[in-house]
Amino acid sequence: MADSANLIAHLLRRAGFGVGSDEMVVFADLSYAQAVDRLLNYDAIPDSVDSKIGQPGFLGTTSRGAFSPNTVPDDARQRWLFRMVHSQRPLQEKMTLFWHNYFATGYSKVAGVVGPANATRLMAAKASDDPVKQRGQIELFRDYALGNLRDLLIQVTIDPAMLIWLDGDTNTKAQPQENFGRELMELFSRGVGYYTESDVYAAARVFTGVNLTYNSNDVKNPNTSFTWIYRPNQHETSAKTFSFPIYAGGGKTIPARSASVGTQDGVDLITALANHPETARRVAAKLYHFFVSETIAPDPAFIDQLGLVYLQNGTAIKPVLQALFMSPQFQDESTFFTRYAWPVEYVVRAIKEVGWTGFSAGSTLSPLISMGQELLEPPNVAGWVLGQSWFSTGAMLARMNFGSALAGNQQFRIATAAAGARSSPQALVDFLTSRLTADVDPGVYADLVSYASAGGVWTGSDTQLRTKGAGIVHLILGSAGYQFV
Repeated sequence: MADSANLIAHLLRRAGFGVGSDEMVVFADLSYAQAVDRLLNYDAIPDSVDSKIGQPGFLGTTSRGAFSPNTVPDDARQRWLFRMVHSQRPLQEKMTLFWHNYFATGYSKVAGVVGPANATRLMAAKASDDPVKQRGQIELFRDYALGNLRDLLIQVTIDPAMLIWLDGDTNTKAQPQENFGRELMELFSRGVGYYTESDVYAAARVFTGVNLTYNSNDVKNPNTSFTWIYRPNQHETSAKTFSFPIYAGGGKTIPARSASVGTQDGVDLITALANHPETARRVAAKLYHFFVSETIAPDPAFIDQLGLVYLQNGTAIKPVLQALFMSPQFQDESTFFTRYAWPVEYVVRAIKEVGWTGFSAGSTLSPLISMGQELLEPPNVAGWVLGQSWFSTGAMLARMNFGSALAGNQQFRIATAAAGARSSPQALVDFLTSRLTADVDPGVYADLVSYASAGGVWTGSDTQLRTKGAGIVHLILGSAGYQFV
């Protein structure tokens, strides 16, 4: 079993985005159990991070004109990156990222319907900053980050961005639209192999009449309010039979009901899917791979155990994560650094652990695209392809180039932080490999010491700390070990 400090560092890489200098102070005096409790019970911590944007001492932002994260997509991406770096609620941001991939919705298709500004609003608007209090999908995920899946599924069903993305806005009784019903069963709940084509058609009919409305003749007007609407005259009222139970008694048929109460069809189907044992196992497995390991297969009994916690707690995610973080499986040192870092995780962790003075979130946007991940723009309904697929030659080169740019930008901060390690090249390497929480094998460590020692007699001067420190950081960020969390 790892010591408490290493275990908490592992927790912060998985349940957050690495160990920032401010987090080192906050978590230094906590036991592991207390650290888990702080991460899970983040509602007790004020969410004031957005007020720090543009303030000295924080990650910068870059915008053409006034910074407008509610209406400019790159500004919205920067706001989210800023939150990942500076939020005192890291698990909330980590789960928001998880749900963004789970309910993958692409900005570009939404923009094709309502224009760039309104697409940004529907994807990421903070309601308190919006003229008509529009809440974006990312804010929905943030609000429901640790809540129960059944409620989140209901909210996703009527989310304006999702209604556009999966064509719910065109789902009528004359032409039932199958996209959402299919993904509800295949991606959002039970999974592939647990539904039939007749189930897809029945699900499409369940959601007929659940459409999108807006209060303007011009859908590209930035003051337009978008919301779901139920149109009873467009709801198909006949009974819908499925291949799996919908009700507790085993009944597989949603009964015919009048159009005036047709939305109950969707509630019944979502409730059945969210509470199905296969959904429980699928969600448990996804959480295992996201928080524990992609390279170590889970024990099926452990997945069943997590699934049971999910079901016993009304599909709530928070108790599942409590059980997972406190489990021997999560705390086992053999699972440390066994999950491939997503590009956004790599970038945010590097900024948190290296520094951000004079650095802008805007400088990460193009590198992230080259690494294979653009926030708000997953490639399709299945989300990003995870694991080793992140590491094409070009994507790895993009990571190395980003590491070089960040290390060069932060060379003075690195030198200042490492001032107490100027006694020898080895001392400098020891400090930086510890600070960057990297999985450095003995061969890489020896190469780092050789690099630090090369080029003349070591004096520990400020110049050596600056040039060698930045070089070592670049090499660590580009190392194989740093590509895992």
